[in-house]
Amino acid sequence: MASGEEKFIDMMRALAVDPAARALVDDAAVIAFGNETLIITHDMMVEGVHWLPGQDEADIAWKLVATNLSDLAAKGAEPVGVLLGYMLGPDDARFAQGLGDALSAFGVPLLGGDTVSAPAGGRSHGLTALGRATHRPVPARDGARPGEVLWVTGPVGAAMLGFEALRDGNAGIDTSAYRRPCPRLAEGIALAPLVGAMMDLSDGLLIDAQRMALASQVTLAIDSAAVPVPESLRNSRRREAMAWGDDYELLFTLPPNQRPPCLAYAIGRAEEFCGDSVLLDGAPPKGRLGYWHD
Repeated sequence: MASGEEKFIDMMRALAVDPAARALVDDAAVIAFGNETLIITHDMMVEGVHWLPGQDEADIAWKLVATNLSDLAAKGAEPVGVLLGYMLGPDDARFAQGLGDALSAFGVPLLGGDTVSAPAGGRSHGLTALGRATHRPVPARDGARPGEVLWVTGPVGAAMLGFEALRDGNAGIDTSAYRRPCPRLAEGIALAPLVGAMMDLSDGLLIDAQRMALASQVTLAIDSAAVPVPESLRNSRRREAMAWGDDYELLFTLPPNQRPPCLAYAIGRAEEFCGDSVLLDGAPPKGRLGYWHD
């Protein structure tokens, strides 16, 4: 059964008829602008969904920037600037500090935005990121072709472990993958001229692979043993790590004779569509594939 998010996106597709919207099946809008191609993306974060109540506001700001820049990375784009939509809260100074840290770390200017207040309750923030394409055609989700190898730039599951440690107050586990993810901007720029398809991992490896496969009209066959995960997950929770999300690595395909110009792991192959978009160890994966908003 379709989630509320799926149903709403389907309604929006009827309105997003401009080619720049890419039928809302991609990570960002792509707009030809003079001699440049502009990449625009917008993501939101909600308290209790994307961050824990009481979490350090500086980490929330960092993650808001990083998740939007990850969409630019999937397009091989160079960031140009960001616009912030901010709901005032209990520690605005810490948010400003984290925002400054992220903008400095990624070399991105703040160009403007809007600030609001609201009655007590769950808070949300939004960010629009602007980027300049470094290669044309701009990578998309729909470029995977049968025979290409499926790659990922890094492990999945570290954010899941970080979330659990932060939630449980376990100071002995590194939580940075969840609190302060790092968008793969340099990797995206290096990969852009080479890839068949490319996208970032935000909602889980399996569900994002499914989205790439559906857009490309192929089957993506994944070898679970080849998927990189943190050491503590290798023998027990590998399948869970592939569906948890918040990893912000890049998932991409390359021709079989092409090696990536950055650190990456071969985890499967694109095949002719067989009736299932994703195969895990030769069979359709059972259970939850990733995160959807209800």
